[in-house]
Amino acid sequence: MAQNCDSDEVGAMMTTASEEHHATLSMAEKAYLAIRDRLIMLDIPPMTAIDDAALARSLEIGRTPVREALKRLEIDRLVVSYPRRGTFATAVDITDLAYISDLRVHLEPLAARRAAEVAAEADLDEVDALVEQLDDIDFRALDRDEIMRWDLRVHRTIYQAAGNPHLEDTLIRYDNLATRIFCVFLDRMQDFDSHVMEHSALLRAIGTQQPDKAEQLAREHVLNFDKAMRSLV
Repeated sequence: MAQNCDSDEVGAMMTTASEEHHATLSMAEKAYLAIRDRLIMLDIPPMTAIDDAALARSLEIGRTPVREALKRLEIDRLVVSYPRRGTFATAVDITDLAYISDLRVHLEPLAARRAAEVAAEADLDEVDALVEQLDDIDFRALDRDEIMRWDLRVHRTIYQAAGNPHLEDTLIRYDNLATRIFCVFLDRMQDFDSHVMEHSALLRAIGTQQPDKAEQLAREHVLNFDKAMRSLV
């Protein structure tokens, strides 16, 4: 038999449900970002089985947000699920580099150009601050994770400054895949610091609002990365 609720009770129920929904989304987003970071940095090694219960414990959240995060990460091609076998971190396959570079060589220059053309004042301030910090860093004194986080930070700053959320989302996805390849081969690179320092000139072009130069430098950066990785195979 149905029970009657007055309007205040209905409103309270709806508010509680809404709050729980947003809390779940927040936890799922937290799980997604944390697990994505571990996959990108190879803290979860390629082809490793994903234990969602262990991940939930380490992140101190429930298994449901972790499972939601893993579904998103499968779309990102960072994990893969097999029926009756489970979920695994995807392999890092150098043959994928050609496909990734084919997209990045067009989209990275576009983002750099747009950033130089339309970046908000706050984004330009962030670009300038990054240039100053990069100029003071001895990258050969940093460990792999620190180098990778600087690389990710620079690219994320450019994507955001471009002012196109769809372009930003797409580039983040492919930069994540490129970063996994970078992590695999970084220890074998002899001049990785020069690759990272290419960021300074690119950021300066954006900060001084030179779209043609920013576009050119971004294209060269992607091509140099592709060439460097191939030389190590």
